[in-house]
Amino acid sequence: MTIQTTLPFEITVTEDQGIPLPDGTRLSARLWRPVSDMPVPLILEFLPYRKRDGTIARDEMMHPWYAGHGYAALRVDMRGSGDSEGLLDDEYSRQELQDACDVIAWACSQEWCSGKVGMQGISWGGFNSLQVAALQPEGLDAVISICSTVDRYADDIHYKGGCLLGENFGWASQMWSYMSRPPDPQIVGKQWREMWLKRLEAQEFLLCKWLRHQHRDAYWEHGSVCEEYSALHAKVLSIGGWHDGYRNTINHLVSNVQGAKGIVGPWNHKYPFYAGPEPRIGFLQEAKRWWDRWLKEEETGVEDDPDMRMWLMDAVRPKAWLEARPGRWVAEPKWPTSRVTQETWHLNGQKLSDVPGPVSSHLASPTNCGAVAGEFFPFAFDAELPMDQRPDDALSACFETPVLEESRDIVGAPTVTLTLIPEAQTGQIAVRLVDVFPDGTSALVTYGVLNLCHHESHATPGPLNAHEAITVDVILDQIAYRLPEGHRLRLAVSTAYWPYIWPAPHTKGVTLKGGQFDLPLRPRAESSEWRFEPPETSAPWNFDVLRPAGYSRRRTFDYGSSESCLTIEIDNGANRDRTHGLISGSRTTETWRIHEDKPLSARVEITWDQELSRDDWSVTTHTQSEMWCDDQSFYFLARITAFEKGETVFEREIIDSCPRDLV
Repeated sequence: MTIQTTLPFEITVTEDQGIPLPDGTRLSARLWRPVSDMPVPLILEFLPYRKRDGTIARDEMMHPWYAGHGYAALRVDMRGSGDSEGLLDDEYSRQELQDACDVIAWACSQEWCSGKVGMQGISWGGFNSLQVAALQPEGLDAVISICSTVDRYADDIHYKGGCLLGENFGWASQMWSYMSRPPDPQIVGKQWREMWLKRLEAQEFLLCKWLRHQHRDAYWEHGSVCEEYSALHAKVLSIGGWHDGYRNTINHLVSNVQGAKGIVGPWNHKYPFYAGPEPRIGFLQEAKRWWDRWLKEEETGVEDDPDMRMWLMDAVRPKAWLEARPGRWVAEPKWPTSRVTQETWHLNGQKLSDVPGPVSSHLASPTNCGAVAGEFFPFAFDAELPMDQRPDDALSACFETPVLEESRDIVGAPTVTLTLIPEAQTGQIAVRLVDVFPDGTSALVTYGVLNLCHHESHATPGPLNAHEAITVDVILDQIAYRLPEGHRLRLAVSTAYWPYIWPAPHTKGVTLKGGQFDLPLRPRAESSEWRFEPPETSAPWNFDVLRPAGYSRRRTFDYGSSESCLTIEIDNGANRDRTHGLISGSRTTETWRIHEDKPLSARVEITWDQELSRDDWSVTTHTQSEMWCDDQSFYFLARITAFEKGETVFEREIIDSCPRDLV
């Protein structure tokens, strides 16, 4: 990574740029601008993650670089977050999206702005960039959306294939903690405490809301740009990573939005100039080409770039973290492409064959199947990737090809069709595509999950007829992977995948009676088909490390009770900003428990501790959240305690439940 200390423009920085909204609420933003007599386009990032401490490390590497290349960069704390007034009550609310439109209108009215705006972001910021673009505010001409989704029900952190993701609870717990932090007195003055207590009193534990929408209803349709792709008039560059939970979005956008382009690397849930596993790319240079073309009308050639540029990953022995993924860049001028064809494999006995055959495999996986799945989206540059799959394979029904005589470049989304007989009115399956090495090592290629009650519709699911055969389709996640000759391909099917998805309320399984899967294959790439520039950034964040970060992930099994326990401890460290003096830090512990033969024993507890201080000012918050279930309902509690100078100033507890609705 090259740090650019000399940029084409000198820049100015406004640490607290006030933005008045029509209802009188004041938002706080950081604004970087080039020293120029000419108005310039704006790049907007609109987030709830706190500009003074939460995202400051990546902001410092990115936004001054943009300003130094002739753009204004505006990093806004959303309503109710960071140093902005108001209250935040949910993700992607209509208020949030309207606020973003109002910010764009405000910016376009400023004398330093040319009236041309681009919006970018990762995760939350990638989501709302697309959603705001669909509203077509005047001035918003281009979007760069990283690690985002087009469908809030099918491809977000809440549900997948109609199954309840474990991360639905994890994310609610994280936001419960994130939003407990106060604004910075250095920015908002003496009213910081009043603002803080109002937030704490009004703050929702969002799990209560998300669990009351277990099907794909109007709540999830809101903000899902797949409902009307034609509303996206802004030029869209979609970026993601094969080790991110949102890896399907790039295909959806490029396939459905005119002029959209896609880039997929081997990355986790991070901006690609510092993501892992490597190789990283010169994201800022690539972004500048996009902005220059659509915000400055310069001829940069981006419209002639391939529709899809993807890192085709080589097979590597699985590890919980990989610093790099060997492979090569492949490029498809048009996407979808006729160059990707389907190879069909049939279930035949215990094998995969080019011809169908009889199958009769009863399957009722222990509830702790899923132990080596890794995280939904790896984030920590540590032990969060899928590991050797053999422990989960042993708890699954597995079907294998013969040893492959030729390598295959898998590019796209494999589709699995299964005929099965359920033993109960509800059930679920996880389907994994696995690369089996000659020595038996088992590496996850891609996967999909399905709530069997949703096999016909996510909007109007229904109970199963026990002991009646059904045919289901499971579309696995998009991938680009080279399967070497001499390896075998394994299809692994299980009825549990904990803690990735919440277990069904019973141990009854299914009987597999037949099936096939279609493998999308691209002609073998003999060499790299694209080249990106190496990463550049502006000068990094200037801070002191007061407590180093740490990560621990361990799994235990109690042979007496047959309980599996996954414990994750993350210390995000504590740092002091050398410019404004704010000290910030956090710690979290997650504990996921389940008995291998008791799905109703599933239980999770997550605690978070946040700390902020400067001179004689100090605040901390402690949050605790838990979730458990019976066969009829989900139960959850959330507690929060806030301290000022070590003294308790606020306490609150929420205890709630929600009926299970075919989940």
